[in-house]
Amino acid sequence: MQRRHLLLAATAGLAAPALPRLARAQAAVTMRLSHQFPPSHQHAGILVAFAERVKARSQGAIDVQVFPAEQLAKAGENFPGVARGAFEAAAAVNFQWGNTLPEMNVITLPYLFTELERIRKFPGSPAAQYLEGLLQKRAVRNLMWLYTTRQAIFTSGRKPLVTTDDFKGVKIRGLNALTDHALTAVGAAPSSMPGPEVPQALQSGVLDAGLTDVSAAVSRRFYEFQKFGTVTPWFCVFTHVYVNPRWFDRLSPEHRAIITESAAQAERDQIPLTEEVAAKALAELKARGMTVHEQTEAERAAWSAAMQKPVVDAFLKLAPEGGARAIELLRAL
Repeated sequence: MQRRHLLLAATAGLAAPALPRLARAQAAVTMRLSHQFPPSHQHAGILVAFAERVKARSQGAIDVQVFPAEQLAKAGENFPGVARGAFEAAAAVNFQWGNTLPEMNVITLPYLFTELERIRKFPGSPAAQYLEGLLQKRAVRNLMWLYTTRQAIFTSGRKPLVTTDDFKGVKIRGLNALTDHALTAVGAAPSSMPGPEVPQALQSGVLDAGLTDVSAAVSRRFYEFQKFGTVTPWFCVFTHVYVNPRWFDRLSPEHRAIITESAAQAERDQIPLTEEVAAKALAELKARGMTVHEQTEAERAAWSAAMQKPVVDAFLKLAPEGGARAIELLRAL
């Protein structure tokens, strides 16, 4: 009998340490985050820092696994993947929602929302909350807004694009069918294509001119095959990270708070970083030999008068229910 008690006590002693291990295993959280940016992009760095912050604050209980450069899923596969729960989170550029959620294009309407003071106010604003509500109806929950750019550069090889007349007959890279209305309005022939394909198209003559943000013009070496560049606050772009709401709601309140607070920190960190990257990119384009023209206020007004209304009109047709409200909220910032 005494031996039996000793065996039971020993068994209990061996089993006891396993309970905390089991509890830790059940509490562990994995968050797979897919995005399209290469590891060198400023957003990739911010998302790695976000993952590290979450891991530190949760004492290792939350493992955010970041998959850059479409390693987990292609850009077009991210939304259905997160909505179905195939993975927990993804990042998208706002205008990539296209016709699926046309109101998301409001941020990128030409000359509508490019002042840094207003951009700083966007995360957490009624405008952001309105778009987040629309995302919620699409079975995803927004987590953070990462400021991407507010300065476009129109590059060209034969002559600079300074006046609206300079666009006539120019084959130019467009962003999407919506913003292409601005380019056709001034006589250009836009052709939408993914950013990585643009350098080859410019070098081969398929395109005469490029449209991108100043940082991408450096990373894709536009200065090697485009002589001129006109810099203008033509658009604003945000990249946002969204999560599967069913997964997020199953997390403990403590874990949700850690992820949310770390996301807010990433939003704050991204704004000065993007401005710094853009300033360095502009200086590098000049140093590499590109003739860069920074648009004057008068030139900006002329471009805006010719380009903005056709895009706004098309936007309101594309988003008849919420487009006007989205513009109103953005203008109120």
